[in-house]
Amino acid sequence: MTYKYLEIDKDVQIATLTLNRPDCGNALSLSLMREIIEAANTFKYDTKTRVVIVKGQGKHFCVGADLKDEERWKVGDSGGLLLRSRATQIGRELIEAVLGINQVTIASLHGAAAGGGACIPSACDFRVASSNAVLGYPEVKLGMNLSWGALPLCYNLVGPSIAKRLLMGGDLEKADDLLTWGFIDEVVDEKSLDSRVIELAKFYADRPAMAAQMIKRSINAIQLANSGIMHMDGDQNALATLGEDFKKARESFLRKTK
Repeated sequence: MTYKYLEIDKDVQIATLTLNRPDCGNALSLSLMREIIEAANTFKYDTKTRVVIVKGQGKHFCVGADLKDEERWKVGDSGGLLLRSRATQIGRELIEAVLGINQVTIASLHGAAAGGGACIPSACDFRVASSNAVLGYPEVKLGMNLSWGALPLCYNLVGPSIAKRLLMGGDLEKADDLLTWGFIDEVVDEKSLDSRVIELAKFYADRPAMAAQMIKRSINAIQLANSGIMHMDGDQNALATLGEDFKKARESFLRKTK
């Protein structure tokens, strides 16, 4: 398949999936999200690839959902709240697709990883960040909850107190703090990020694939044991985006005013 907003490079046992909308910080338009889902699914029966690296082109890893994506906001205008609620499920499909990659996954983080751009690395097995990277969930500042079924992933990494800080505070946090809290596995100098991620990828690619992938699936199953309670987060998001807080926040974002 040919991708417009995504690049996939394969080198022996290691594949690199690169978000490629650098002009807008790799913001997640519906088109890009569909391409990520499709790309993730291509690895399902790929027995040669052992590790998949996820990274972003340009200044940032991913600044989150594209609030300027007209397709996103036109969805549901004619179908009411029910259709709007259904449309939010593409985010959950995206995260489930990344979680469902059989191979070991490593997120290579630089610049900003915000909102949906933080959800994607939380669905990966490992996260390596440059020292200048920042990550967080600013949804609350836009009057929204965190949806996409991603809340349990954050909770599993950092525990209840830090999860509340990240989700209820909405600030972008520094890489060193995220390392201390357990969200990020390693922090390296910006110039060393690519080489360290490749080094780590080769380490895991050298492990017996069947055993490593069985372990991954089992641990994921344990982590997601309580995720059933998140069935309603799409409905919550659809409702929240009808509120005045969100409307004002989005308008302010588009006009670049406080």
